[in-house]
Amino acid sequence: MKPKLSVVKIGGNIIENESALSDFLRDFAAMDGYKILVHGGGRTATRIADKLGVPAQMVGGRRITTRETLDVIVMVYGGLANKNIVSRLQGFDCNAIGLSGADGNTIVSDKRPVKDIDYGFAGDIKQVNATAIKVLLESRMTPVFCAITHNKEGQLLNTNADTIASEVAIAMSEHFETSLYYCFEKKGVLRSVEDDNSVIAHINTETYGQLRDQNVIADGMLPKMHNCFNALQRHVHKVYIGLPGMIVGKEKLFTTLTL
Repeated sequence: MKPKLSVVKIGGNIIENESALSDFLRDFAAMDGYKILVHGGGRTATRIADKLGVPAQMVGGRRITTRETLDVIVMVYGGLANKNIVSRLQGFDCNAIGLSGADGNTIVSDKRPVKDIDYGFAGDIKQVNATAIKVLLESRMTPVFCAITHNKEGQLLNTNADTIASEVAIAMSEHFETSLYYCFEKKGVLRSVEDDNSVIAHINTETYGQLRDQNVIADGMLPKMHNCFNALQRHVHKVYIGLPGMIVGKEKLFTTLTL
C-alpha cells in the first residue's frame, strides 16, 4: 500500500490576510503524513510592482509576464512570500523547505509559445522531478513551492500555481496515494454564486459536464476544474475544493471531486 501524501494549494486571499494565513499554517503543520504546499502571491506582486512603477498587464484575467514583471514575481514569490511561509511553518514545528522549480531541478517548463497573445515569460510545465521531491519528503522535510519554474537553460518562468499543484500531485502519485486540496475564499464549488452555502458536495466526471453545460461552472472556475479532472484522470486519488479549514476537518462543507 502506498503512503499517503497531501498536496495543498493556497492563493493570495490567504497570503494577504495575516490572521487567515496564521490559522492556515497552523492547520497545515498539524496535518498527518507527508505533505507539500504550493502558493501563489499575485496580489502582493501586483501591489509591489505598482510601488516600483512596473505596470500590471492582464489579458482575460491572466498576467502578461514582461522581463520587469518577472523580476518582481521572483522577488515576491520566491523571496518575500515563500520565506515568510517557510519561517512561520518552522515556528509550528513543521520542517519546511522553500523551493522554486529551479531548486533541485524539481519543475521544468517551456516558455509558452506565442499564438494569439504573447504571455511573455510564462511557463507551461513539461516535467516534475518526483524522485527529488520524494527524497525531501522521506527526509521529513515539507516542500513549499512558489509559482516559479525554469526551462533548464537558465530562464525562470512565471507559472500558474493551480497547475503546479496539479502537476506535482500527478507526478507524486507514482509513489504515494495523493490527495489534492485547492484552498480559496469559498466553501466549495457553488451552485449559485449569490449563495455561499450552495456548495455542491460531490462532483464526478458526469456531473461536471452537466454543470458546465448549465453554466453553473463557468469563467474563472473552469481552468481550476480542468486541473482537477486532469489530475484525477492521471491517478490522483481525490481532489478537494473549499476553505482552508477543510484540510484538518474543521470545515464540514466543501466539494469533493472524483472520476
